[in-house]
Amino acid sequence: MIRPNPTVAAMSPYALPDISAADDLQPIVLAQNEHAWPPSAKVQAAVAAAIGKGQLYPDSNCSELRKAIAAVHQLKADNIVCGTGSMELMSSLMLAYLSAEDRLLMSEYGYLFMRTLAKLVGAKVDMAAEQNYRVDIDALLDKLEPDTKLVFVVNPGNPCGSLIHNDEIRRLRRALPDDVLLLVDEAYAEFTEPKFHAPIFDLVELGNTVITRTFSKIYGLAGLRVGWGYFADDIRDQVRKVLNPGSVSLLSQVAARAAMEDRETVREASRLITEQREYLSAAISALGLTVVPSQTNFILVDFVTAEDAASAFEFLRKHRLVVRPMGGYGLPACLRITIGTGEQMQMTAQTLAEWRQTRA
Repeated sequence: MIRPNPTVAAMSPYALPDISAADDLQPIVLAQNEHAWPPSAKVQAAVAAAIGKGQLYPDSNCSELRKAIAAVHQLKADNIVCGTGSMELMSSLMLAYLSAEDRLLMSEYGYLFMRTLAKLVGAKVDMAAEQNYRVDIDALLDKLEPDTKLVFVVNPGNPCGSLIHNDEIRRLRRALPDDVLLLVDEAYAEFTEPKFHAPIFDLVELGNTVITRTFSKIYGLAGLRVGWGYFADDIRDQVRKVLNPGSVSLLSQVAARAAMEDRETVREASRLITEQREYLSAAISALGLTVVPSQTNFILVDFVTAEDAASAFEFLRKHRLVVRPMGGYGLPACLRITIGTGEQMQMTAQTLAEWRQTRA
């Protein structure tokens, strides 16, 4: 039998959620933090026009897309790198900079995929405790080791949805040694209130910070797989060595550019999701359950016990509503619920109220 790489053989597969409803019902999937609505008419028109060029390879540099991103965020296009979702950019960064001699430091509820990447390159992983479901900068700094090479922060966080002020990110960067790379994933940045989340792209100019974002959330392009990051010159050049050339398809680039330029749709999506997030949070809180304050397109609900969380999950599933258990993150008493349409959120609130009555 052909033997795989020992490192890969020892790894567990990346855990994917079960998004099936009970009894073969058509599920309403609120488990993957997907956008509640399809891409805008402008995006769909741009993709339809571009399909006539489907016989051509995509622009490996994503030149027009990078220009569109740079124009909106007032950045240097040359320092923007695009990939098939921010996951590919994170993976490339880890391959370029971490090895078995290095350590990755992250918060305890940080994105699980990073742990998988660390195992792939043989790096050790240190976890810093969070306080009240929020990243704790002091806890991260206390966990810093001499061989820490990369510190990873998600802000706003996933799966908790909580936000720390970007002044805290700046404090973290100032306290870290210059030769420690800081990666800040801002997949949900477009959902946040600007007064708490003023841009930190200027940290990239220090040469040791990377900021990643995605088109999968506020832009509603999860199925087209486009992410982008802002990199210092040297880090950009190293990452490009391991990045798959042409990985972002022609249609994905066209869709992402149109979505980035359609600022009115972005603002309206943020408004609607905020409105429905506040509605569902209030409805669930009224049931006596704890909802972690969120600045994303999902909420984390604490059911106190793992038994109640499992019971609520199955009750929702039997009513077609598929949410995400959080046991894999060490939060067995919690469920994560993606914010959907008004109708879906009313259905979720009502179904949880019915479940609550069964536990009285």
